[in-house]
Amino acid sequence: MTGHKVRHLGELALPGAGIGATAGVAAVGLALLAGQPFDWALAHGVGLGLPLVLLGGGFSLLLGAGVASPGVFAPAALYWFIGFPVARVAHEMLVGLMVVGRPALPPDLLGFLAYQAIVSLGFAIGFSWLHERIAPGWLRRVRHRNPAADRLYAFYLQHAEAQWKARESRRRARAAGRGNGRPALFRAKGEL
Repeated sequence: MTGHKVRHLGELALPGAGIGATAGVAAVGLALLAGQPFDWALAHGVGLGLPLVLLGGGFSLLLGAGVASPGVFAPAALYWFIGFPVARVAHEMLVGLMVVGRPALPPDLLGFLAYQAIVSLGFAIGFSWLHERIAPGWLRRVRHRNPAADRLYAFYLQHAEAQWKARESRRRARAAGRGNGRPALFRAKGEL
């Protein structure tokens, strides 16, 4: 793989990886708020952040490859339904390794995985929301030197334009409905 190809993939992965890193920083803050010592809090941040950086970057790459589409929640939900429990198991193992010197799995692994799969929906919502706000601005910056970023940015533009047209169409329809004083539902057939 050439240096340009690696850089292009890294540029595509950056928004999702950045969100994963942010989750790791949040884990440090939450652990400190819970009263854990700084080294334990740092272990939680690295233990959770590292898998989420890798998985978040992976999702961004799937978007860049066209496997998942921006603005469509189902692929993100499915990705994180599998990825988030994997990240949490890695988190538990990494924290065990860093804090006590040996990786540790949760006692009830199946129950743990089931709970994490349920929680993954909330993470997928937050991840998708952040990604949809961060990625287009980043892609706009790198699109001139990165063909995959240019294609993904063009898709974001088309999606945003379609959303804007749909919103304007609804706005015009509401305004037309108010124009004669009666809601569209109560107009005579000849007025439609």
